[in-house]
Amino acid sequence: MTRVAQAVASELAINEVELRSRSLAASGPFRKMITGVVLFLAVCIVAVIGYVSAGWKLEDSIYMVIITIFGVGYGEVQPIESPGLRALTIMVIIAGYGAVIYTVGGFMQMLIDGELNRALGARRMTKEIDRLSDHTIICGVGRMGTILARELHASGKSFVVVDCDERSLQAAEDRGYLVINGDATEEHVLEQAGIRRASALATVLSDDATNVFITITAREMNPQVMIVARGENPRTEKKLLGCGANRVVLPTAIGATKVAQLIIRPTAENFLEQLTNEGSTKEELGLIGLQFDELEVTSGSPLVNRSLSHIEVRSNHGFLIVGIRHADGSTVLNPPADTTLLDGDVVIVLGQKDDIPQLAERFAATGNKMTYRGVTIET
Repeated sequence: MTRVAQAVASELAINEVELRSRSLAASGPFRKMITGVVLFLAVCIVAVIGYVSAGWKLEDSIYMVIITIFGVGYGEVQPIESPGLRALTIMVIIAGYGAVIYTVGGFMQMLIDGELNRALGARRMTKEIDRLSDHTIICGVGRMGTILARELHASGKSFVVVDCDERSLQAAEDRGYLVINGDATEEHVLEQAGIRRASALATVLSDDATNVFITITAREMNPQVMIVARGENPRTEKKLLGCGANRVVLPTAIGATKVAQLIIRPTAENFLEQLTNEGSTKEELGLIGLQFDELEVTSGSPLVNRSLSHIEVRSNHGFLIVGIRHADGSTVLNPPADTTLLDGDVVIVLGQKDDIPQLAERFAATGNKMTYRGVTIET
């Protein structure tokens, strides 16, 4: 455990250093402007003190410093005859002009690099994120995160992308996504992404330790959010689930299973692959006249405390009950016909397009309630 803790701490330290270095690089023009302003004020203060020490009045000293630095040419307030005052005046001219030029240079660089436009864009993006609710937070916009964002965008789901890589974030922003530049293991970054209002969080970074920390942080900040985590090492799955993840996806295992199916059942897999190339999952099933849907068993439904065998539809095609999600969040795949349905259960159905609406209408006709496509039907 000590070695694991040291490795995790080392990884987080490296990530923090990289994040700080990127932040410093991005704020270069702003730092130049701030440094220039500080130098300018320091020169003014030193010069005023110098003139006051020579016996000048405070207001005359301030006036002399201003007209000297900006070179307005009004002449000297009092005769400058001593070598010390002349040296001080020369210092004011050189240092003052240098500070002003340095500040203006930083401002021009900010305009050239588009820092001002990015700052205004980030402000608008922050306002849009603050208005989100029941959205998804994607932590990591690598290969897997990019595909996930593309699928959510295609389905019309609202989401926010969080990452530290500026190039990846820029590519995501160019696609019209809402992005946040930051470390998702930090609470303030997740707070900025609206973790307390989010319905789901997907941490799909390639580093398992970082995914574990993100899962822990997100679960502490929002106990109700659904967390889907990526795991590169199969042994990490148990740790992620123990830290609060609802589901763990193992890309390596999924890829290996896909390869095995291509070898064992090449014809069926090729057929499914052809469907996949045509479009999204919904469109794929539509090509062969099928659709997935969810039927929620609500209070008062005739299905409550009855078995799956009582679900019928007046059609020649029939349908397949893929699984049941219980009210406590547990899921049963390929349930037997004698499985008892309870209030709050959601039946996942795969069937012909015309059969599922008939099923919903049949239950609605009894005077009871059933939810179809998120809408409660009742008579």
